[in-house]
Amino acid sequence: RPLQESPGTAAGSWPHVKTGNNRCPSRRTADRVYTPQSCACSQNSNKTCEECLKNVSCLWCNTNKACLDYPVTKILPPGSLCKLSSARWGVCWVNFEALIITMSVLGGAVLLGVAVCCCCCCRRKKSRKPDKSEEKAMREREERRIRQEERRAEMKSRHDEIRKKYGLFKEENPYARFENN
Repeated sequence: RPLQESPGTAAGSWPHVKTGNNRCPSRRTADRVYTPQSCACSQNSNKTCEECLKNVSCLWCNTNKACLDYPVTKILPPGSLCKLSSARWGVCWVNFEALIITMSVLGGAVLLGVAVCCCCCCRRKKSRKPDKSEEKAMREREERRIRQEERRAEMKSRHDEIRKKYGLFKEENPYARFENN
């Protein structure tokens, strides 16, 4: 049968729902907003952690065996609600302290891995491509080699002219073989 709104609730708001011996209000109190899920969470108090965590919006507190609705407005549940070492969410075998430490270590490892990859990529890029000073040195070496070859050819032609002038020009081998015809 359908639930009926109580006389004190506004139209469209969530009606009172019976949860065991207590009732879940349909209004917002100073510190908490009651939703159908939070009432479902409170129904699982004094039961098992596994039953409580079947609902993903619930948080299990081991110290008082309470099933509470997870405070979605905060990242971590406040200490006033449940100590981090006793709080369980998602699975019963991991508490929030261990979860925070594990996530911090994994996050640090991922950041370190990304930094190492970036450094390796930058070094590889540097070694593949010669930098500007190396390019300039190679260009200057090539220019020197070309000028040296030009000077060498010029000196050779000058020496050949001097040899011709004084009859010291080396001719082809003056001795030739006779052919038997």
